[in-house]
Amino acid sequence: MIIANRKVSSLAVLLLVALFPLCGCPKKAEVASAPEAQAPGGPQKEMVTQPATPSPESARQAEEMKEKAGTAAQALKPIYFDFDKYFIRDDAKDVMKANAAWLKAHPHVKIRIEGNCDEKGTKEYNQALGQRRATSAEKYLVDLGISSKRISLISYGKEKPVCTESDESCWQKNRRDDFAPNE
Repeated sequence: MIIANRKVSSLAVLLLVALFPLCGCPKKAEVASAPEAQAPGGPQKEMVTQPATPSPESARQAEEMKEKAGTAAQALKPIYFDFDKYFIRDDAKDVMKANAAWLKAHPHVKIRIEGNCDEKGTKEYNQALGQRRATSAEKYLVDLGISSKRISLISYGKEKPVCTESDESCWQKNRRDDFAPNE
């Protein structure tokens, strides 16, 4: 009887050892450079059909969207951050309030907050820092009454500099959040 129990125990241990590699290990989390939006229940594909020729009404609506996008790009001002920081500075709070006021006056405009960094640091670190900067700006706008449904986020890290010189005045220009129309 004891020998049979040992055989069963040995067999169970061998089976567990053999199945262990199939379980796998958790993967390292990756920083997303763009948020993913999915409907509850997983990704769904949507069939979109367009008329062969646009109607005058749809052409007018497309023109209005282009106009709103151009207006948003001109009206919404960037904000700047200190080195390795993502909190909204005092000098950026007035800009954020003006951006929020413009968004309240244009309730159908959706925006994308683009987090940016200077060239210092690794690509991965700057992607994460840019995401934290964009998230911080989103939270500030939501606290000012802007719906989070109107806001999407993306981090460009150090990939989209506005200045390419390697000095402090240039780096300061690259530590920013841009606000762009999101169609």
